[in-house]
Amino acid sequence: MYLEIVSPEATLFAGEVTSVTVPGINGEFQMLQNHAPIVSLLQEGEVKVQGDITIDEEFQTKFSQGNNGETVLAITSGTIELKDNKVIVLAD
Repeated sequence: MYLEIVSPEATLFAGEVTSVTVPGINGEFQMLQNHAPIVSLLQEGEVKVQGDITIDEEFQTKFSQGNNGETVLAITSGTIELKDNKVIVLAD
């Protein structure tokens, strides 16, 4: 599945991933390949990305490594849209 993480400043990441876990306003949820379409608001928490990904050097300080080998981005709020195996996270 293809993931884009966009902030007000720049596109922080764009590429293929295995799964994405986000802090939805009704709780954390995960999306995998062929997930049903969804649009949701996000609350403060962590976006967790699984897969063999490479973060551009200028944005590496915004990301950290999680306990299960995932790449983690802390956010304060945002929205997410998933359609046709393309996930777009608009994050603050």
